[in-house]
Amino acid sequence: MAEKRTGTLMPEGYRPRLVEGRLDRLMGAFGCVEVVGARWCGKTWTALSRSASVTRLDRRAEREAALVDPALALVGEAPHLVDEWQEVPEVWDAARGLVDDTGNERGRLLLTGSSALTAEQRERVRHSGTGRIARLRMRPMSLLETGDSTGASSLSALFAGEPLPPCRRDTVVAEVARWCCRGGWPANLGLSDEVAAETSVQYVRSVLDKNVADEGRSPGVALALMRALAANAGRAVTHGTLARDMGASAVSDDTLAAYLALLDRLYITEELPGWEPPLRSKARVRVKPKRHFVDPSLAAALLQATPEALLRDTQTLGDLFEGLVARDLRVYLSTYGGLGDRVSYYRDDKGLECDVILEHGGAWAGIEVKLSDLKADEGAASLLALRRKLTRNPAARVPDPAFLAVVVGAGSLAYRRDDGVYVIPAATLAP
Repeated sequence: MAEKRTGTLMPEGYRPRLVEGRLDRLMGAFGCVEVVGARWCGKTWTALSRSASVTRLDRRAEREAALVDPALALVGEAPHLVDEWQEVPEVWDAARGLVDDTGNERGRLLLTGSSALTAEQRERVRHSGTGRIARLRMRPMSLLETGDSTGASSLSALFAGEPLPPCRRDTVVAEVARWCCRGGWPANLGLSDEVAAETSVQYVRSVLDKNVADEGRSPGVALALMRALAANAGRAVTHGTLARDMGASAVSDDTLAAYLALLDRLYITEELPGWEPPLRSKARVRVKPKRHFVDPSLAAALLQATPEALLRDTQTLGDLFEGLVARDLRVYLSTYGGLGDRVSYYRDDKGLECDVILEHGGAWAGIEVKLSDLKADEGAASLLALRRKLTRNPAARVPDPAFLAVVVGAGSLAYRRDDGVYVIPAATLAP
């Protein structure tokens, strides 16, 4: 078990995050750890909770000093944090050099960044950082972190073959709609729903006015694309469909690809790749990825959806809830570590689908996401059909799933059905 670390800069009111244990392990193994993720998801506060000093490169004076000499950004008591390091890309090489010069002293530096480097910025970085700098992805808060989940249903226990203890968490559809509109932004904790809804609206505006404009891209095109993605939440759509939904049929594939890459690079959207065993199958590459927003509240804001409106449009609410579950599952798997942890989805040419495939420790699990436990029978039937298809051919060497589960929004009980499929309210999930 990694040593729990605390820094002297822990902000007042900071709420612990699940990823902290993974961060502590990486700090114990590497001289520098880069924490990346969407703006406002809590990266800086989590990094500060492990830091003794900080340089903030989003502040003009400190940025200008680092532009003169990147090593100045690294001056401070260890562990030292450089916030928004991508503002001065040369800081990366300076951090790598400092790690080398100090004999790879563990846990000396932390870097945080809310966007990946552009091609032009990458040209200003000479070294990869391999062996010196580890990377950790953060996302907005899961239901467990916001206090909305009891945490009684452990994914790691299910992967280990342990039985799921029955538990109760009564949830209604109105509560699910509220989760999707509030989102997992730390700044929303303790705020009313009406005030919290402004966070996602302002987030979108900030991205358009600053990030997109700074990239020399059109905020109008970016907004149209984001709205099209929100309207197609949870679907594997073609560029043609997106262009039509943007009302811009003349937009080229290359232009769409560039804007989609920009949203991914800003950690606003995240691909959910297709999955097809065995691992070397070419079909894994051919299946078109889905794309979720990093938080369902962004899609809700783009659709101008309120909890009350979503209660009248349960199809859209179901799509947003699927994005919320995907967010939480990614958060939970990010605490495990290892190369084999993966979140994807399954679809074959016969129409058989599975909303989420989890891979961990060489095992896999299938998850269907349903807005209500009234649809548990439908979800279980799909999962059982998936298991039959994948395991009926011994030559394919596809193992039985570690578990199959229907994750529901509105429901009461977490339990194991007679057919072996679990029904789990999202508000009971935990790593």
